[in-house]
Amino acid sequence: MINRIRDIRRQKGMTLAEVAAACRPPTTAQTIGRLETGTRNLSLGWMNRIAAALGVEPELLLRGEEAPQPRLIARITEAGAEALPAPRDAILPVAFGGDGPLVALAVETGTGEYRAGDQLWLRRHPPGQFPRLLNRDVLAPRPGGRFAFGRMIDRNETHIALLPPGAGQRQIILDNPPWLAVAEMLVRQL
Repeated sequence: MINRIRDIRRQKGMTLAEVAAACRPPTTAQTIGRLETGTRNLSLGWMNRIAAALGVEPELLLRGEEAPQPRLIARITEAGAEALPAPRDAILPVAFGGDGPLVALAVETGTGEYRAGDQLWLRRHPPGQFPRLLNRDVLAPRPGGRFAFGRMIDRNETHIALLPPGAGQRQIILDNPPWLAVAEMLVRQL
């Protein structure tokens, strides 16, 4: 089993000291650091305390080798959808079912109905399922490791038309994308 405390802590934007202070009872940053690196054993009691401090389910702190973790692969900036410098584990707040692998998209600049800080969870679909994604927000891969994001407004045999969120955006035409990921869950901090 692989300890994921550091990944989750960093994604939540917390320091070792902040996690330590949020634990009940509070502990030290040094103890959290030792638990993260594996120099101290992560007991069930520590898992529960740290999970509560991070606001996640305890089982998210451990990852087995057999199940792939959903990945955060893209973000929305002022320039539109773009690939992250390096994909990273996406921390799902609650489990939800469905067919197809999950990916996540971070919204760094508000656009349309999406606000900065939002996270979109999307489920990948093969080309045979594209017709049922019409009028849904989708993420599509583009050549060179790039992405396009928007409402799928039209499709034919090989072309997909997307309208990015926000006023005055121009449609994007994609030729035969290998998959589309449809937005299924919006995670928004309140």
